Amino acid sequence: MRRATLYRYRLPMQPGVVLGDQRFAEREGLLVALDDAGRRGVGEIAPLPGFSRESLADAGAAAQRWLARWTAGEASASTLGAAPPSVGFGISCALAHLAAMPGARVAKLKVGLYEAIRDSLTVNMLLSALPDLRLRLDANRRWTRDRALQFARYLAPDCLSRIDFLEEPCGRPDDSLAFAAQTGIPIAWDESAREPGFTLHAAPGVAALVVKPSLTGTLARCRQTLECAQALGLTAVISSGVESSLALTQLSRLAQWLTPAVTPGLDTLSLMQAQLVRPWPGCDLPLLSWAQLEPIGTMP
Repeated sequence: MRRATLYRYRLPMQPGVVLGDQRFAEREGLLVALDDAGRRGVGEIAPLPGFSRESLADAGAAAQRWLARWTAGEASASTLGAAPPSVGFGISCALAHLAAMPGARVAKLKVGLYEAIRDSLTVNMLLSALPDLRLRLDANRRWTRDRALQFARYLAPDCLSRIDFLEEPCGRPDDSLAFAAQTGIPIAWDESAREPGFTLHAAPGVAALVVKPSLTGTLARCRQTLECAQALGLTAVISSGVESSLALTQLSRLAQWLTPAVTPGLDTLSLMQAQLVRPWPGCDLPLLSWAQLEPIGTMP
């Protein structure tokens, strides 16, 4: 008999973590556990406030509706298409886990939090100190075009070739494209690609598409998006949406499966003060077990 259980979790975050315009003291989400014929699959449903369209309450309600149908034998991965992205991703991971899905020195640096010149000096310092390092930069749309150009003016010329791309430098996509044209620094789409009316296409200066599965949807939808980017000659990068250690292990497997030649962006565990159910290799943060989670629903 099929059985599905939802658990709520809360993980404390490091002091002072700011994502978008919000300060986070803890990360909240849901774990889904699917049991069928002695096998278990797990996934994480974690809408990111300020970025996801759905709230955690919306995601929980949608998940319980789908899970009730699944336990009754009336739902499958193909019926997840209408679910909110975080629900589609979490449940499709659990289904894949249930079915036993096979499973360069690059750093990512956030810019735009301080003065543009200070960010330039930080980039120069890192790349000068570590000759084998390449950087992916992420401004999260914090700059105007003028401020982004100021950042570029203070970069050391010999560092430019070691910047893989700069995610969303400006608040407006047109300004980001103009920045790439004026500076020669490649850009990557992230938030823009999830906005209504956006069409992914090859364009001068655009090097990559960053895909956050929790904000994109099911594994099938993620694969379709990644393959579309690759067909256009763009680098497709799987990236974390500040999920727990459990989801990070699944994102790592997904990246190995769909983008094996590209280093994924899975460095957000440093924002947490605890791990969840499944440890991340080499991490010594305390680990919350299933017994420490709050069950909020079991079907049937």
